[in-house]
Formats: sequence, C-alpha cells, structure tokens
Amino acid sequence: MAAAVLDWTTVIFIVLPNISMLWGKVSKDLPPECRQFYYLGVPPRGLEHPSQCFICQHYNKRARYVTLYNTALYTPIYSAYTFKHSAGEVCADVPWMYEPQLFRPGATHEMQPVLQVDQGTQPYEQAGLSDYMNAAVYERAPLNPDVHQEDPDDKASTYTLTNTVPLMPDFIDPIWSKQEQAIRTRLNNYCRGPSYIITGVTTSGRTMRGDNMKRVAVPAYLWSAYCCPNYDHSAPFSVRYKFPAFAQYGLNAEKDNEVLEVSVQKLQDFLKNIMSEQNIQIFVNDCALPGDTK
Repeated sequence: MAAAVLDWTTVIFIVLPNISMLWGKVSKDLPPECRQFYYLGVPPRGLEHPSQCFICQHYNKRARYVTLYNTALYTPIYSAYTFKHSAGEVCADVPWMYEPQLFRPGATHEMQPVLQVDQGTQPYEQAGLSDYMNAAVYERAPLNPDVHQEDPDDKASTYTLTNTVPLMPDFIDPIWSKQEQAIRTRLNNYCRGPSYIITGVTTSGRTMRGDNMKRVAVPAYLWSAYCCPNYDHSAPFSVRYKFPAFAQYGLNAEKDNEVLEVSVQKLQDFLKNIMSEQNIQIFVNDCALPGDTK
C-alpha cells in the first residue's frame, strides 16, 4: 500500500517535466469546488479544530478529493471522496507528494514530488518522508485509499503525504484492507448512484518523533463511513440494512485490532466518547432521504 522509502541523504523538492502535477488549494474554509465530495455538499460537523485546514486535492487540474488536515499534529483528520465502481487493481507509478502551501505561505498550488530525504529537514506544518524513515513499526497508509481507484489519475492523487497516516502493518493487511474490499464489493453491487466516503482517524497523544521532537500523530483508531442514498432496494436484507449508510472502525494496533462494522449513529457515538465532542454528525440526516423506509 505504501511506496518504498527513498534512501538519499539530502532534500530536494523538484517538479519533473514528465510527471503530472498534483494541485491543492489550502483554506480554513471549504473551497466550493470540493463540496462535491460531501453528501449534499456539507462536511462533517464536530471534527473542527483551530489548527485544521481544508486541502482541496487536485490532480491534472481536476479536484479528486478533499482532506481536513491538522497542521499541529502533522496529520490528516479525514479525507472525503466519492466512490467509483472499480475492481481496485490499478497501480500508479508516481512519487510521494507534499503540499507547498503548507511548506511556505503563498507558494504554488501545485503539489510536488518529494524525491530525496534529509533526516534533519521537515516540510513546514506537514509530515515528510523523513518522519517515516526511523518508524519501522509503522507503514504509510492513505486515508483516501488507492485500492478504491481505477482511474490512474485518481489513484496517483492519493500518494500525497497530506492524505497519509502511520498505521501498524498487521492492522492494515489483512485486517483493514480486507474490510475495504468487502465495502468495495458491496458498493459495486448495490449502490446505484454516487456514494460518499469519509475515512478518518482519532488520536490519543502518541507520536512519531524526529530530532527528539514530537512530529506526526499516530492514529489510535481508524474509522470510515459511506453514504449511498440511491441503492438497490431489492438487495437481500443481510445487505440492505447496511444502506443507505454504514460505518466501521478499528484499533491501530498489532493485537485486538478487529474492525467493527456499525451503523453511522453508533460510529458517531463512539467518536463522541473518544473525542469528548457531543456535536458530531458525519452525514446530513445520517444520509437518510425523506420517505426512505428501506
């Protein structure tokens, strides 16, 4: 799931002429063009923080998804994207990217490839590849997962460090990736229109360290929820009760890391308890359409 960490000893951020550029727009307010990735254009409520900003992730001049990024924790809080029917088997041979606007205010909107790594240099207010170099127990994992993408450009756009969190390898594969495959199959088979997915993390103070400093926050839990308002009402009940919306979460650990599938309401209750925030709502009306009786 993660590209190999490069083995150079200096940092050079270079735009290669034969690499499609990844564009990003960073703002405290949600850019209008990225509302398309939320159900009814409304982002989750209750996950906001003063140190967070929206990154409207563009690749080849087209918006691909949106990330809520915490610059104090050097980590994304969630990425929101629309599901596309696919087998999820396409690979993308692209370098890892970083966000220049978090590196230097007023910089270009174009995300640029990180080609070389220096242990002592960190991109401003975001994670760098060097953060992961001595973090042997963790693997870089995209919140907007590359396995959901069949379009090579969509897939390539997931390889940005502003969409990436450190997860335990034993949790990613096969635990979380197996559940992602099950969700992809379900949406491929029974979702008849656009579906909206939000995948995020909770944190508990644990961090990866660099130069004796706290750097990237390590997720305590990984969670995800989908909203498919237009689904196949003739689906078997064993599947139908998981529409129009359902969710999952799991502990980012080597043990006791079973992924639990739950209703969106139960996920919200779980997040309220973990985050001590009582005003959390992931989807407007929990993705329920007026008059929908399943």
